[in-house]
Amino acid sequence: MAIPLSAATSAYANASKLITQSAKPNMNLTADSGQGNDFAKMLAQQVQGVVDTGKKSDAMALDMVNGKANVVDMVTALSKTEMAIESMVTVRDRVISAYEEIMKMPI
Repeated sequence: MAIPLSAATSAYANASKLITQSAKPNMNLTADSGQGNDFAKMLAQQVQGVVDTGKKSDAMALDMVNGKANVVDMVTALSKTEMAIESMVTVRDRVISAYEEIMKMPI
């Protein structure tokens, strides 16, 4: 049974939405945002989110060195960055796997 590419893209978009909104308990995770399923746009936003999280962690580490931040806050920020990177690596691996499966399909 073959799954259409648009269904896979939609599944990845929904998974990404769940990941990004999981920290916001009052959000409706199943509601469509009305922006469509532009996978490249969603992926670019997620990468930018990981970069922004990394910048926040860097700033927190510098504040810690300067004595302006709490150790617990710094460790929490680093953990969030690590989780965001691991999530993006997982999505990347799944996209590559899906691409490889598509390339194996007979024409």
